[in-house]
Amino acid sequence: MATKITVIGMGYVGIPAAALLADVDGFDVTGLQRRSRRSGWKIDHLNAGKSPFEGDEPGLDELIARVVKKGSFRATDDVEVLRDSDVILIDVQTPTDPQHIPQYQSLKEVSEQIGKRIKKGTLVVVESTVAPGTTQNIVQKIIEEHSGMRGGEDFHLAFAYERVMPGKLINNIVNLPRIVGGITSTCAEKALAIYSKVVKAKIHTTDVLTAELCKTIENAYRDVNIAFANEMALVCESLGVNVYEIINLVNELPSRMMHIPGAGVGGHCLPKDTWLLRYGLNEYGSQKMEPRFITLAREINNHMPIHMSFLIEDALNTRGVDMHKAKVTVLGIAYLENADDTRNTPAQALIASLEGKGAKVVLHDPYVREWDLGPHEVMRDLMEAAKGSDCLALVTRHRDYLELDLPKLKSVMRTPVIVDGRNVYDEQSVEAEGFEYRAIGKSGIKP
Repeated sequence: MATKITVIGMGYVGIPAAALLADVDGFDVTGLQRRSRRSGWKIDHLNAGKSPFEGDEPGLDELIARVVKKGSFRATDDVEVLRDSDVILIDVQTPTDPQHIPQYQSLKEVSEQIGKRIKKGTLVVVESTVAPGTTQNIVQKIIEEHSGMRGGEDFHLAFAYERVMPGKLINNIVNLPRIVGGITSTCAEKALAIYSKVVKAKIHTTDVLTAELCKTIENAYRDVNIAFANEMALVCESLGVNVYEIINLVNELPSRMMHIPGAGVGGHCLPKDTWLLRYGLNEYGSQKMEPRFITLAREINNHMPIHMSFLIEDALNTRGVDMHKAKVTVLGIAYLENADDTRNTPAQALIASLEGKGAKVVLHDPYVREWDLGPHEVMRDLMEAAKGSDCLALVTRHRDYLELDLPKLKSVMRTPVIVDGRNVYDEQSVEAEGFEYRAIGKSGIKP
């Protein structure tokens, strides 16, 4: 008899996780997705055997088509599928609000839905990133309240975080090590038995709080390292030195590995996981404290899109263009190259800064379907987006931007200015074509 698995949340984690599990003999998988205006279309798309993602996702299109044809995967909005589920994975979004407080509306809602329908012996795994302490203090309590069962006795509960990123969804689930934490050792072993069917790398079992801390500390670590690179980029700009040359020289030492600076840090994880770590510490820790180091890193990384707007303003002033009269074309709305994921994209803060200074902003991205955070159309035709523009501001390192036809772009622009947020272009080559050039970390504000 097939093991029935329900994956709640058909996003960047839920879809590849569901498809990989559905490719395992003996697993029957249902993707549970709320049918809303923004995401309801995914149900029909998936049931047609198609991936809803616009960016490059090696192997995912073929995998979805195969498991749908096989009959081992389908998507629905019917929560009653939870009643027959042997395994339930929770992959809903867990954002933070402007005050950095986690917003668990979806997590609480699905926990209640599970609690009202769960059968004895079911394994529930939280894959969504949460503040340390959340699985036991929120998810477990809600399921117990609505089911009348006890976690660790009547049902199994674990936390097993993902390490996916757009462009590497399948690869990262299959080939990266996994950490599985259970509220009991038996719960962890139950989850291990499921993940071992799809994960080829080492799977570590531990307690649930340790696993939750691993996720948030892991991403806070990367955020801090990026913040250091960003601050050094600002130092080098001020002193008139190319930070990328510095990075190459520093990284020749095997014990050093400086990260790459840029226009900002985006994605679903890094901009919020520091705050989730802080929230868990202050909500469930034995003493209140402010983790100053990681908080400062957030401030530095959040400043980078604002700094990019300063570079744009400086370059425009050099060419005699006032910001409030300028048209700026933002190249790249996705937070990551060759993907369509716009969650917490640094482009959002850049757009707000530019418009706050009176500039007209035009958006271009070859992968993003639509922009939900403003009245802007996301254009697909680069020449049309650049027409009459005073500045091309590159935020995302999409392959489409790596080799621009500069003479052709210059011919349609009003003012030839390029501000490079990802070290894509060679300063001398761009200036040789008659462009004013600025770049984070190597060509800063002119004295």
